Parts: sequence; C-alpha cells; structure tokens
Amino acid sequence: MIYAYAKLTITNPSSMDAYREQAGAALARHGGAVVAASKDLEALDGQPDAGDISAILSFPDREAAFAWVNDPELTEVHALRRNAGQSDILLLG
Repeated sequence: MIYAYAKLTITNPSSMDAYREQAGAALARHGGAVVAASKDLEALDGQPDAGDISAILSFPDREAAFAWVNDPELTEVHALRRNAGQSDILLLG
C-alpha cells in the first residue's frame, strides 16, 4: 500500500462539486481510495499552507497511483479537479 497527500485550494466550487461526483469511481478504477479528507484542518507544527481541502489517498502501489493520474479515460475527471482551483498531489514513499 502506498499513500498520497492531496491539497486543494478551491476557486471554482461548481467544478469541485462535479469532480466529487466522479472522484470515487475514478480512484477505484486503479484500486485507489480516499482514506481521509477534511476541510477542517489544524496545524500541529509550523504554519503550512493547508489549502481548503486536504485528503489522504491510498493505492495498492506506485504503479496504480501513476496509472490513475495518467489514465487517458480519466482526463476529463482530472480536468474538473484542476479547474476547481490549485491542486497539488504528493506521493508518499
């Protein structure tokens, strides 16, 4: 199992709403899942830019994570997330 950290700063809520409707199925297509997601973030240390929404995603392995983000059939789904505002996803490990 491998994890990814996603940080989103939302500037287009309607695009984010459309993304949310499709995100779970898009992740599941490559064995991925949302482990946790929240709008209520609190810094434990330092002054991080936490964005508006943060999530921890899980994937079976690195290949699955890269397959998800590079899947040509999910181009429109990823475009919804990207059009929702600033979207950063970091693979952990």
